[in-house]
Parts: sequence; structure tokens; C-alpha cells
Amino acid sequence: MFQIFKEHQGFGKQIMLLAKNELIKKYKGAVIGPLWSVVKPLFTLFVYWFAFEVGLKSAGNVKVIFPELGKAGGTFEYSRFLFMLIGFIPWFFINESIVQGAKSIRENRQFVNKVSFPVSTIMTYTSVARLYVHIFLLGLMYLYITFIGGTYKIPGMEEAVTGGITPSIYNLQILFYMPLMFIFFLVLSWSTAPMSAFSRDFENMIVSVMSGIFWLSGIIYDSYLLVGKELPSDFIRHAMLLNPINFFANGYRNCFLYHRWFWDYKTELFVFLAELLLVFALGIFNYNRLRKRLPDVL
Repeated sequence: MFQIFKEHQGFGKQIMLLAKNELIKKYKGAVIGPLWSVVKPLFTLFVYWFAFEVGLKSAGNVKVIFPELGKAGGTFEYSRFLFMLIGFIPWFFINESIVQGAKSIRENRQFVNKVSFPVSTIMTYTSVARLYVHIFLLGLMYLYITFIGGTYKIPGMEEAVTGGITPSIYNLQILFYMPLMFIFFLVLSWSTAPMSAFSRDFENMIVSVMSGIFWLSGIIYDSYLLVGKELPSDFIRHAMLLNPINFFANGYRNCFLYHRWFWDYKTELFVFLAELLLVFALGIFNYNRLRKRLPDVL
């Protein structure tokens, strides 16, 4: 752990510069350059907006209930696109962080053979590049839900209303969830990047399973206690607490939709922190185990 931290000392400016160059390099030759990293998720969101707001209006709103909150509990109701939008924003970052994080060492092999270059910073600046895009999309999302919003109803409202959602102190929780999300998937890449450098099969496996992981995470549905039949089994709902992606999808909705503090659902928080410690330990172990062998493999 101290070796990895030591490798980052004095490389702060280089990491930021390399993160910027990472985006430029990826879209080199394109007219709008790094803006393609924003166009792709925006087009995806447009497709979902058209599908659920125009084509599938019969899908109805999403209703969620939190009985464990006592007086603060009750039924929450949101238009389906508004609900999905806030789940998609962390997903875009998570998907890119997992896939590009696994590819990072192989795609930047020119740095591995340089004795003075700390290899662990490769995963860091790759994640920082994804974070730049995430912050920009997060800003666009916040403008949308504030000024446009959608149909929603929170406890205390007699009827659902349509319009923007008023900013609240709960929004500040993004300063807890976003850094935690960045750290978790950066630490995960300490394991996946060296292993992918040793085996393209491992890298291809990660790319292949990501579409399945999307449907196993609470991006377009809610994993809390739902009104309806979206997650009818308590066993499935409790099992999904083990999915860290689900933790962040719920967390972003806690910030902007549910008006709930992150400590209100302690079980989910403690399960995630245990997983973070496990991934952290595995990341340190795998990186230190494989680091010296990387130049020979690449």
C-alpha cells in the first residue's frame, strides 16, 4: 500500500496532464475530439427518453416506498425517465472505468518499461480521464432535473407534480458518493489491469460481461422495497446489496430523488465498505505480485 502511495508522490500534475491526453488520444482524428465521450452517453439517454416518454408511456411511473424511515418514509413516485437518468450517470462512469481500467496497462505499455515511471499511476490517470467526463455529465443532469425534471411525488405531497426538482441539502451527498465511486473502481483496476496485461482472455471476459452486469444492477429499476412487481422477491432484493454498482445507483438517487441520507440504510453502507476493504486488499496483492513481471509480458 505504501509503495503505491509512494509512486504517486510528485506525479500530481503529470497525472492530470496524462488524463487530459488520454481523452485526446482516444478520439484523435475526430473533428469534435473528446466531445465524443459525451455525445455517446447523451445519445443513449435520448434513446431511453424517446422510448419511455414518447413510445412506452404505458410503462408508467416508478413507485418506491421506505417503511424503515418511520415518519420520513412513505411512497415516492417519479417518471420512469427521470428515475433512470440519475441511475445512468454513475453507470456511464462505472462501465468506462471497469473496461478502460482493465485495458489501461496494455494500451499504455510504453510507460511500463521506463524505470522511473510509476506503473500504478497509469490506472490513476485513466480513471481521472473518466472522472472529467462524469463531472460534465453530472452537471448536465443536475441542470435537467432542476429546470426540466419530470413527474414526481414525494411524501407530504397530495398529488404528483410536473416540473423541476428544487435543490436541497441532500444534493451535497454527491461529495461523498462520487469520490467513493472513483476510489472503488480505481482500486479495482489495480487487480484487473495487471491481470488483463497477462491475459487477453481476462480482458475480453470483462468486456463481455459488462452488458450482463448492467441488467443485474439497479440502473433502470430500483432495488429497494418497490410498490409493484419489479423485484417481488425479498431474497433478490437483499442479494443485490452485494452489488457495489447498485450501491452507487441508489446513492445518486438518495442525493437527487429520495432525499435520504447515506446512513439511513446502514446495512447497504456496511456491506459496501466491507467490499471496498476486500477489493483494496486484493488490488494491493495483485499489483505487487505482478508488477515486476509486466515488462517481460508486454
